[in-house]
Amino acid sequence: MTAGRTESGVDEIPWITLVDAGDRDAEASRSPRARSIVIRLAAGFVVVLVVVALFATVAAQWLAEREAVNDAANVTDVLAEAVVQPALTSALVDADTDAIAAFDEVARDQLLGAGVVRVKIWSADGLVLYADEPQLIGRTFDLDDAQEEALTTATTRAAVSDLSEEENEFESGSRLLEVYRPVWAPDGRELLFEVYLPYEPVAARSADLWRGFAGVTTSSLLLLVVATAPIVWGLLGRLRREERRRADLLQHAVDASDAERRRIAGTLHDGPVQELVATSLAAESAADAAARTGDGGSAEHMRTVAASVRGNVRALRSLLMDIYPPSLSAAGLGHALHDLAATARARGVTVELDLPASLDDLAASDEQLLYRVAQEALRNTVTHAAPCTSLIRVRREDADIVLEIADDGPGFDPSILREAPTGGHLGTRVIVDLAAHAGAELSVASAPGFGTRWRLRLAADRRRTDGVPTSDVR
Repeated sequence: MTAGRTESGVDEIPWITLVDAGDRDAEASRSPRARSIVIRLAAGFVVVLVVVALFATVAAQWLAEREAVNDAANVTDVLAEAVVQPALTSALVDADTDAIAAFDEVARDQLLGAGVVRVKIWSADGLVLYADEPQLIGRTFDLDDAQEEALTTATTRAAVSDLSEEENEFESGSRLLEVYRPVWAPDGRELLFEVYLPYEPVAARSADLWRGFAGVTTSSLLLLVVATAPIVWGLLGRLRREERRRADLLQHAVDASDAERRRIAGTLHDGPVQELVATSLAAESAADAAARTGDGGSAEHMRTVAASVRGNVRALRSLLMDIYPPSLSAAGLGHALHDLAATARARGVTVELDLPASLDDLAASDEQLLYRVAQEALRNTVTHAAPCTSLIRVRREDADIVLEIADDGPGFDPSILREAPTGGHLGTRVIVDLAAHAGAELSVASAPGFGTRWRLRLAADRRRTDGVPTSDVR
C-alpha cells in the first residue's frame, strides 16, 4: 500500500485538537504563582471591604432607627405628661368646638414645630377628637395593632410609620416616626395621644454611625494588611524557592532517568544479549556435532533451540531500541526513526518514511519529543492495527516543525481521549501528555474503520511552561 493510500483513508476526517500550543500540564496549571496569589489577596481584600460597607450600611440604618425610635418615645412621654395631660378637658372628649380650639392653640404653641409634624388625640373607639389637620377631626378609623396595644397595655409604642394608611392621606414624604401612648381625660376616660416626628434626623444619625463604623473597620483591615504583608511576602518568597527547587528536582530526575535508561540498555546489551548470542552459537555447534555423529534428531532439536535463542536476541534488541535508541543521540532523529521503522516492520507493519533532507538544527529536547511521539504512535499501530501500512512524515511549515504519523488500520473514536482521567489506551494518553508537557500542539483525525492520523506541531516561538525539558516524560 502506498503512502498516498495510507493518508487517503482519513483525509476527510476532521482534525480534533487535543492539546493547544502552550497548554500546561495538569500539575503546573495547579501550581500557584506569586502574581496570582497577590491578585487573589487583593481581590479578597476588596470583597471584604464591599461586604463590610454593606454590613455597615445596614447596621447603621438599624441602629439609627432604633435610637430614633427610643428618643421619640421618650420625647412623647415628656410631651404627654407636661403638655397634653394638663390641657385635656372633658369637653374636648365630648367634641366641644371651643375645647377643640383651645387645645389647638396649646398644640400649635407648645407641641408642633421642628421636632413634631403631626398631633392627634383619639378616642378608644377610633374617633379622631383632635388633629392639627382639621379635616381629620370627627373621622373614625380602625385602630391598628400598635394603637390597640398602646391602649391595652398602657405603654408607649414607637415605630417608623406606614404613610400608605388612610389616616395618613394628608402626610407628605416617604417616612415619619410615629409614636402612640395613652392619656386620660379629667373624668378618667382613656384616650390615645399620637405624634409624628420627622425622619431626617434618623438619616443623619445613620450616616454618622456608618462613617464611624466603616472608618474603624477599614482602619482595622488596613492595619491587618500592613501587619500580614511581611508574612505574605515571606510565603511568596518561599513559594518561589520551592518552585525553583521543584524544577531542579525534576531536572535531576530527568537526568537520572536518562542515565538509568542508558545503564539498563548497556547492561542488557553487554550481559544477557551477549550471553544469548553465545548460547545460540553453542547450540549451533552442538547441532553440527550431533549431525556429524549421525544423531539427526538431536541436531534438529539443537537447531530449534538456536533459532529460538536468536529470536529472543532480536526481541531484546528491539526492546533496547525502545528503552534507549543510541542512534538518536549518536546519529540524529532521522537515523533513529529509520531504526524505529525497522523494528515495526519486524512486527507486521509496513512503515514508510518521508523526512526532510536535514534535521540537524533541531534542539535535543525537540528531537526527543518527536521521537517519543512517533514511537508511541507506531507502538499503538503495532499493537492495535497490525498488519497495516504506516507513514511517518516530518516537514517544515515556515519555522514550525510538523510530525505526522498515519496508518490505514481500524481507527478509533477520539472522544475517548477526552474522558478523564483514564480515558483511552495508555499509549494514546502518553502521546497527549508528551505534547502537553512540551507546550506543543497535538491533533488527531480518526474514526472507526478509517485509520488514524496524528499531527504534532512544534511552533518556532514555543515556550516551555513548567521549567522541565520535554524529555521529562518517559
